[in-house]
Amino acid sequence: MSLAFTKMHGAGNDFVLLDGREALPADLGPLAAELADRRFGVGCDQVLVVRHGQDSRFAMEIWNADGSRAEMCGNGIRCFAKWLYERGELGNQREVIETLGGPRWVEAAEANGRLRVTTGMGVPSFDPASLPMAPGDSTPNMTTLHVNGHAIEITGVSVGNPHAVAFIDDDVDAFPLATIGPLVEHHPTFPERTNFEIVDVTAPGELRVRVWERGAGLTLACGTGAAATAAAAIAAGRVAPGNVALDMPGGRLHVTWDGDGNEVTMQGPAATVFTGEWPA
Repeated sequence: MSLAFTKMHGAGNDFVLLDGREALPADLGPLAAELADRRFGVGCDQVLVVRHGQDSRFAMEIWNADGSRAEMCGNGIRCFAKWLYERGELGNQREVIETLGGPRWVEAAEANGRLRVTTGMGVPSFDPASLPMAPGDSTPNMTTLHVNGHAIEITGVSVGNPHAVAFIDDDVDAFPLATIGPLVEHHPTFPERTNFEIVDVTAPGELRVRVWERGAGLTLACGTGAAATAAAAIAAGRVAPGNVALDMPGGRLHVTWDGDGNEVTMQGPAATVFTGEWPA
């Protein structure tokens, strides 16, 4: 017996997608960790599982590489939508996908022979309780973390999952993210851990970003991280409201946010790498 899977990626943020609407059990943590292993498994940042929704047709489960659950994934939901679209299960109309982070809509459209997926990422929250995050002293969603000799000023943002966004003036590629990332992820300021983004404003409306993902580590891109980062940059006046381009190691994502109370939307690539069978 074997389990069919599809390997996909969005800007290098890679996934193994499973159809869980028939026989897969509820707890896929151990299986996700096996599949995600880059030496002995297929290799991925997260495992995506197609389930039946309760109030809509589809629900997306997200399992991190360490076997833990994630609430929402912006790059993942575009791959999820592409997989459904190419099987004729998703049309050109707006479709709501259920996630642990709340319902999110997707719209798929073909142009010039390429599929484009636009995703609603929800309304960003700067309320520390929504992450959750221990409030800062002067500004509730801003604090300075002291980790490994670094004083890092972070802004807490929730887009259905928690993010700590840090703006730096130095080259983000030189930042020791592999060392600092896990310390921020597990910092007591974030009782349920956090994703961590380091950001530099490179031009008007353009950001350079690297990400440490909760439960996955260094990734080439992060869709929710892009949404949270753009919202933090706009809220702080570092870029103007509207369209923001975010360059991550795996590619460019486009985020639109018009400011407080509005939903973030995102566009970016989604690609199928290969299909296979996993022995079960």
